[in-house]
Amino acid sequence: MNRRELLISSSILAIASTSLFSNVAIAAASPSEATIVLSSDENGAPHLDPIRATLLSVTAGLIYDRLIAMSNDHTFHPHLAESWDESEDGLNWTFVLKKNVRFHDGELFNADTVVWWISKFEGSANQHVSSAIDRVVVVDEHNVRFEMKRPDPNLLYNLASYFMGIPSPKAYEAAAGNFGVIEAVGTGPYKLESFAVGQETVLVANEEYAWGSELSENKGVPEIKRLVLREIQDSSATFLEMDTGGADVLMGVPTEFVPRLALNADVELRNMPATGVSYLQFNTSSAPFSDRLVRQAIAHAVDQEPILKAVFSGSGATAHQFLVSSLEESKVQPEFLIRKDTEKAKQLLDQAGWLLGSDGIRTKNGQPLKVRLWSASETAYKRMAEIVQAQLKPVGVIAEVALFDSASLRDALRKGDHQLVISHYDWDNADILDWCFSAKNIPHPNSSRWDNPRSEKLREDAMSGAHNWRERVAKYKEYHENLLENFVFVPLHEFEKTVAVNRSRLAIPERIRETTVGSATLLDTRWQ
Repeated sequence: MNRRELLISSSILAIASTSLFSNVAIAAASPSEATIVLSSDENGAPHLDPIRATLLSVTAGLIYDRLIAMSNDHTFHPHLAESWDESEDGLNWTFVLKKNVRFHDGELFNADTVVWWISKFEGSANQHVSSAIDRVVVVDEHNVRFEMKRPDPNLLYNLASYFMGIPSPKAYEAAAGNFGVIEAVGTGPYKLESFAVGQETVLVANEEYAWGSELSENKGVPEIKRLVLREIQDSSATFLEMDTGGADVLMGVPTEFVPRLALNADVELRNMPATGVSYLQFNTSSAPFSDRLVRQAIAHAVDQEPILKAVFSGSGATAHQFLVSSLEESKVQPEFLIRKDTEKAKQLLDQAGWLLGSDGIRTKNGQPLKVRLWSASETAYKRMAEIVQAQLKPVGVIAEVALFDSASLRDALRKGDHQLVISHYDWDNADILDWCFSAKNIPHPNSSRWDNPRSEKLREDAMSGAHNWRERVAKYKEYHENLLENFVFVPLHEFEKTVAVNRSRLAIPERIRETTVGSATLLDTRWQ
């Protein structure tokens, strides 16, 4: 995915001589242009259509505004909706829309836009975000009412997500199924100039912009007039881009390079709030991991502490359940937390009929317990795979590691030939459990292929049975505990994302109110 093959092929030599360059600020581009290297987990989006996307980068948040903005303390703020009101029974939401907002193509944003937009989610990959909405009623040009099928305590969160960015109806219908590939038209602070899948996206400032959210001081035109958002798969190459001044912002610094960038006087590092977890995923639909005893044994064979120390240099935290720890739904009862217990792992494998041979490998019916362990090729995931591989060997399990680039791994998981996979997600809401483990989402994103009647009942109740936030938390917690007791995954690490900024060129706001460097942050970013 890296368009600069020469840089990749020479990365080893360049890293060895990094000390010669670490404080050199090579001009990344013209004074009006900033280069942003996307985080590796944002690479590979095939298009920029928020309605039908299953993968979006921060790019979408620069092109499309949302009705609601969410800060990193999980509070909600006006954006294209300047205010809203919920009825006591949760069955009606009224939104007052900002006036004089225009799309990049000059079309007005108004109540009719919202009616059209919500209707487009029906039958899309993201229809769950609007599934509780029965219909949208135009009260007048700048007032709309959502009439609900049922209360949805998660509505504001959904409205604030990148997947609910609002595109231009005119441009969307004209482009048909090609929207987001050649053309992507929103109301955001930046317009699309070009988009090359897996390589780079070029955006230019929206010179008519005047409706930024409460999360930015600047509500108008951004000072940075042109953004080049690059996708680089190789972690060494991303480090070199940042360290030598080839990039102005690196959205996700590879963990192994954080200490080295900290030595560069021209680089400012910012730690963003934890929004995701790395985990070991089972294919529960095929042997040996269709057996709960085997899954539980593997879970108890894994020790999260060496991963935290050796892979992430102590950054972040060990994970013993699936959700980020800031969420209330993560506070499960202690007996559900997944922790290392090597002796129990051995006992469980014995119980499952996998007996230890003289060669240290377990067998059952003449078959050795050898499994495929897949991982993305980025260094952190590769090292996690190697540590898990080493931890499984003492209990008699041989894991054979195979590495893939991120896009190839996603494609391979859809085919269902995997057994164990080092996976991760980046999402700060409990509905990630629905996304990852709903039977409706097999083969992707439920590549665990978990399909259990009890789990499905609890999931559906968590998704649609709550009348208020407290009920939602309780129901999601019960569903979460069900998944934990079935050992559908092994949590490994709750990560913090580190963002690097070239301080010799850019001044980003001291207080970042988003969960990442997004549109509000870039609106307040200035040239040095």
